[in-house]
Amino acid sequence: MIARKRSFAVLAVLFVLTALTGQVAAQGAVEEKPPETPLLLIDFSTGTLLNSRNATVAIQPGSTAKLMTAAVVFDALSSGEISEDTAFPVSEHAWRSGGAPSGGPTMFAALKSEVPVLDLLKGLLVQNANDAAIILAEGLDGSEDAFATRMNALAERIGMTGSRFSNPTGADAPGAVTTTADLGRLAAFILSRHKDRYGLFSLPEFTWNGIFQRNKNPLLGEIAGVDGLAAGSSAKSGYNGVGSVIRANRRLIGVVAGHPTADARTDALKALFDSLEKDYEDVVLFEKGAPLAQARVFGGAQSSVDLLAREPVEVLLPRGSKSDYRLRVIYTGPLKAPVERGKTVGELRVMRDRTVVFRVPLETAEAVERGTVTSRAADALRETLFGWWLDEG
Repeated sequence: MIARKRSFAVLAVLFVLTALTGQVAAQGAVEEKPPETPLLLIDFSTGTLLNSRNATVAIQPGSTAKLMTAAVVFDALSSGEISEDTAFPVSEHAWRSGGAPSGGPTMFAALKSEVPVLDLLKGLLVQNANDAAIILAEGLDGSEDAFATRMNALAERIGMTGSRFSNPTGADAPGAVTTTADLGRLAAFILSRHKDRYGLFSLPEFTWNGIFQRNKNPLLGEIAGVDGLAAGSSAKSGYNGVGSVIRANRRLIGVVAGHPTADARTDALKALFDSLEKDYEDVVLFEKGAPLAQARVFGGAQSSVDLLAREPVEVLLPRGSKSDYRLRVIYTGPLKAPVERGKTVGELRVMRDRTVVFRVPLETAEAVERGTVTSRAADALRETLFGWWLDEG
């Protein structure tokens, strides 16, 4: 696999999911068969959208909401608002609603004790503990409602436009929704911004208050190589899951939802990951340094400059379907002289229908100096007479 800068891969993932969010789910004719379940598959290593279906259909998150709870806490740790050693108290509400008396997944935090943030995160991510989620919420913002406001602010900041969270546990609540596209975006955010904490998701076990519990993520161990992230279910939307795995030296993010059983969810996510080697192939579109397009230059010693990609342009595409894709080069022009060599001025997009499945930045192949007074005057006249516009090739 061609090495690429992780920062661009992350941006590519976010751009791809933004394109998905802008789509409207098609409404088919009334039929007997149920609608196809939502799914999403992304090559996180390069930011390539490999597969999506009903990815913007609203679903209830269930316990996958705890991914947002974790992301909020990760952000608070990174900003220095709290530390791993910061201890939060166990309130009666947290104990009754999420602890031993609740009958749900719990880390068995003792009433009126204090628990360090790092241990709460282990309870949250290893034991799927509702008490850990509530304790973190109350410790950071005083209440579940106030913490939900912070969850939604982060969702908005990272572009999860189809999501709204009502509590830190994912308990079914009116108005709490997300989408597979948004869950993919959230997974990409965690993998990129908080990769140093990603290992928490795959810890095999955690003991608190003398009680040993193995990792409760049902995806771990059931799907080869999966090392995160979460699974959930809800009364209205069925079973969903967000997984990540390395296959063929690529980090993949897969999301499935709307399944009637936990086994069906696992089978769907496994099939999604297994499809990589069976259904996709690497296609080298352009070699390193190959000119991909030309950008016009205003007021320069020459009227155009070649655009190229810094690395070879290689993308995963479904086998036998290359004709379904097209390329577009986008830049805002004309470039104003002087133009620096190696300046990023546009991007190459790989499109399927109206969706951008892959994008790579384009930079100038050479420097262009300012032109003579005569050539600059001629450019000014052409601009006055005809104008310039966004170039799309």
